[in-house]
Amino acid sequence: MKKRLLLLLFVCSFITLASCNNKDYQYFSIATASTGGTYYPIGVGMGNLWTEELMDQGIRATGQSSAGSVENIDLLQKGEAQLAILQGLIGDQAFNGTGIYEGRAYEDLRSITFLWPNVEHFVLQNSQIETGTIADIEGKSFSVGPQASGTEQSTLAIMRGIDLTTADIQPEYLGYDDTISAMRDGRLHGGSLPAGVPVTAITDMYASGVRADVLDVSDEQLESINQSANVFFRYIIPAGTYPRKEEDIHTIAQSNFLATDKEQDEEMVYLLTKTLYENLDFMYEVHSSAREMSLDTALNGVSVPLHPGAYKYYQEQGVDIPDELRPPE
Repeated sequence: MKKRLLLLLFVCSFITLASCNNKDYQYFSIATASTGGTYYPIGVGMGNLWTEELMDQGIRATGQSSAGSVENIDLLQKGEAQLAILQGLIGDQAFNGTGIYEGRAYEDLRSITFLWPNVEHFVLQNSQIETGTIADIEGKSFSVGPQASGTEQSTLAIMRGIDLTTADIQPEYLGYDDTISAMRDGRLHGGSLPAGVPVTAITDMYASGVRADVLDVSDEQLESINQSANVFFRYIIPAGTYPRKEEDIHTIAQSNFLATDKEQDEEMVYLLTKTLYENLDFMYEVHSSAREMSLDTALNGVSVPLHPGAYKYYQEQGVDIPDELRPPE
């Protein structure tokens, strides 16, 4: 009886001690996307980095899978995630209460850093190309991406910027592989395939002899697009990135960026930002897309105001911060 009592007291003491120790930990959940994409490994990598480097300061961080940017906004608002990776356009719409967030702005949303670019690939059969720019999709059968997808949202935003709507094309709503397959069979003129470079479906398009090309975006078109969705920036895909493509492709990209809520502690966000940038080599090993990260690109395509903690770090590093990204608080 006495031994059982001693054992029970020991177990209770251990649980109490563990509970007390947990009070010293600060947990950060990083909302990402499905496990098969780029969001998830990047988020998990950041969580591992922060946990490893800041363990003695009681910080624990982990990436969690989700349905992507739209759900991530919801998780931040509910406090079920402290950090989230967002597509630039979705973050912009959420903060400003536009697009799919019309009338329900998330004014407490804050940015921390650009992570990697989502590069636009508007492809079109060579026989349909006239100017070589995205204006050539007018009047063509063109896939804007699966319905309710991020691809559809970004494609429609770009089209609006050059005064086109789905009424000006013959819209299809196909995934990437299906788009290239339909073009190969002659059932479709072109489609939109935004992603990190290189895009497997685009590689397949060139390698398999589909007579099509990636369209350029002119400086004038980029400026016009950003009048309504100020999240895009110039991106040049170098010659040779895709098979048999011997010229640079002058396209555009939007950011995938790390976001949080303004209520997160300033010194903690400062520490997370500082640790991330002091260990970029770690992130470069996590995923090739992370190699786009540097202080020179820290604010690329970001339109949501910075969290005060991130703002403080960039000020210390001499980063040129646009007025619109200064924290409202």
